[in-house]
Amino acid sequence: MFENFDFADFWNDDVENMDLIGESPSDELIAEIEKELGYKLPASYIWLMKQHNGGLLNKTDFLVTVSNSWKLIGITSFIKINSICDENQFMKDDWGYPDIGVAICDTPSAGHEMIFLDYRECGRQGEPKVVHIDQELDYEITLLADNFEDFIRGLVDSEELEEFYEE
Repeated sequence: MFENFDFADFWNDDVENMDLIGESPSDELIAEIEKELGYKLPASYIWLMKQHNGGLLNKTDFLVTVSNSWKLIGITSFIKINSICDENQFMKDDWGYPDIGVAICDTPSAGHEMIFLDYRECGRQGEPKVVHIDQELDYEITLLADNFEDFIRGLVDSEELEEFYEE
């Protein structure tokens, strides 16, 4: 899992934002969360949350091609696993997000866009894809990655983007 991936500069552990980070979840807590959500969480997601349970990122951008052009998706933080059930219920009930899976990341839009684990193709126990859902565009869904690990590997920081645009 995450072979040859360096997490050294992945998280932004600014002291002001420590409330976004939870304690490492136990196997029992993860089982309770999966039961409440009704979805089996990917092993790579669980592994990452056990290493660092939520928080801000240094790698905050994901480039994806849509209709033969680049689209930049911004990500601010991972929702700590301890809050994921409440956050998902809120996003579905109050914001009207579709029930396709589990919201895992916030974006700079403060709820108008979210990153979800998408279980539509694999079922509630399978390996979900990772998608971006844009509430402002009638809940338009954009595929980001075929699995959670590929999503993490696709995140870049703004310095890497500057190099991309200079090429």
